Amino acid sequence: MQLYNKLSAEERAKLIDEAGENRLTISFYQYHNISDPQSFRDQLFIEWEALDVLGRTYVSYEGINAQISVPAKSFEAFREKLYSISFLNGIRLNVAVEHDNKSFLKLKIKVRDKIVADGLNDDTFDVTAIGTHLKAKEFNDIISRDDTILVDMRNHYESEIGHFEGAWTPDVDTFRDSLPIILDEIKGHEEDKNLVMYCTGGIRCEKASAYFRHNGFKNVYQLEGGIIEYTRQVNSENLDNKFKGKNFVFDHRRAERISDDVLSVCHQCGEPADTHVNCANAACHLLFIQCEKCQKKMDTCCTEECKSINALPEEEQKELRKGKEVSNKIFRKGRSESLKYKS
Repeated sequence: MQLYNKLSAEERAKLIDEAGENRLTISFYQYHNISDPQSFRDQLFIEWEALDVLGRTYVSYEGINAQISVPAKSFEAFREKLYSISFLNGIRLNVAVEHDNKSFLKLKIKVRDKIVADGLNDDTFDVTAIGTHLKAKEFNDIISRDDTILVDMRNHYESEIGHFEGAWTPDVDTFRDSLPIILDEIKGHEEDKNLVMYCTGGIRCEKASAYFRHNGFKNVYQLEGGIIEYTRQVNSENLDNKFKGKNFVFDHRRAERISDDVLSVCHQCGEPADTHVNCANAACHLLFIQCEKCQKKMDTCCTEECKSINALPEEEQKELRKGKEVSNKIFRKGRSESLKYKS
């Protein structure tokens, strides 16, 4: 049996259209000691492919991190299969605020060293010694206090389009970059401040809270379920929404709108905008913010050079790319000197 995706994104998109059925975008994670990640991965692939699950999942010795799309009609069957796994029984499933049947077009389950790359090599660091989980109402209460430090544990291109009021949004490219920067900034407040963190779905805060507790911080808190679960609770309980703008997500949707506030600007003209695009030049693929006007003017490209290359026949573009490192494997999200209005 071939335990990998067999269809292209285009073929899968066509099948989704032909099926004409709604799909749910879901995410979940769990830190747990998995003794044989490869066998566990293969088991998941067999079960999930049978249920037409799509998406991206990482499995490692420290647990599982999943962002997936499930046919609505198969959701209960999927949850039953998932809950039959002892350490995943009853796990919270973060259901997306906004749905898109094509949020994912392939099923990819990969074995990684860690489910969240942290750059840490400390055998004394216990990832399960986490901080206190906060529900939306508790979170709103504590972040209003003067003795609270609120930290966005996401990357610069995520927080740029949306964040909580009063949050510190470190200008970092990766989660591993953020840990030492934040630690250095808040040293000296191990006992007199509440350290409150949030991220998209909670997984980065789970590890970060354990890291800061490991480094002596006494009052460490994290938003349970991240921005996704916070939004659900705010809506269901009619709470005051403290999150402004969009929540960046790692699928074809790229973001979910949480409030009508537009916090960022087009990286090319400086007008208010909060829509991320990838440069249409496959040799560039830069992620940046582009307004509709610039998107039409630049053919969804980041520079005039990329626009010219993208206008060439596909075969000529392939020739230009030969022998060069695939640029979308280089971390270039929103970082380019050509982006005049990148904040």
